[in-house]
Amino acid sequence: MNLSQKWHFCLLLLFCPLLNAQEVNDIPGVIDSLYREDQVYFSFTYNIVSGEPSGIRSSQFSGGFHTGFIRDFPLNERRNVAFGAGLGWSIDTYGQNLYIGKTVDGSATRFEVLDRSRVDFDVNRFTTHSIDVPLQLRWRTSTPETYKFWRIYGGIRPSYIYYFRSRFEQSGNTYKESDIPELERLRFGATFTFGYNTFNFSFYYGLNSFFKGAMVNDEELDLKAIQVGLTFYLL
Repeated sequence: MNLSQKWHFCLLLLFCPLLNAQEVNDIPGVIDSLYREDQVYFSFTYNIVSGEPSGIRSSQFSGGFHTGFIRDFPLNERRNVAFGAGLGWSIDTYGQNLYIGKTVDGSATRFEVLDRSRVDFDVNRFTTHSIDVPLQLRWRTSTPETYKFWRIYGGIRPSYIYYFRSRFEQSGNTYKESDIPELERLRFGATFTFGYNTFNFSFYYGLNSFFKGAMVNDEELDLKAIQVGLTFYLL
């Protein structure tokens, strides 16, 4: 092998790895055409109560925190329409002027609408902890190539309240109660979410009352929840 042939051989050895590397880098990434929008969600809400009797009013700041995971089941070939089913957890507080406690002898639950002009109090609210099963019909502008898209999700959210506590505070007096037989632990609510990418506005309207068979001044107590907030989805 002469000198010129040796130089050609050395150059070939030098450039072969570079050529191979270039060949590998030129291979395009694989696009997942069967993608799902499985999502972890976090939601922060402002909570109010509505219903009868008409004298019940929300008061103080009432908030909620919700989190969980939703499994995505696409319904069409484009995969922009889907059904979502998940499992979550919520903690909610509701400040209002409905006193929830026991009668003097402790034999029954006492519900009373408090009049601020007659009864001065610092805190009157109840807190719930619940397990949620969000069910959604989902529409979005997502594609296999992007994770930023518009979404509209509507559905229902069945829940089970496993913890309840009412709290009443005034100067020199604090009362707490968690044993409320009238409490409707199985909850149902309609949900609606819309937004872009991570940030989304969310709404919840309770479909059944917090309490069943409860009366206030000979009127049926029909107390429902409304929640307005922000929901964050993480893929």
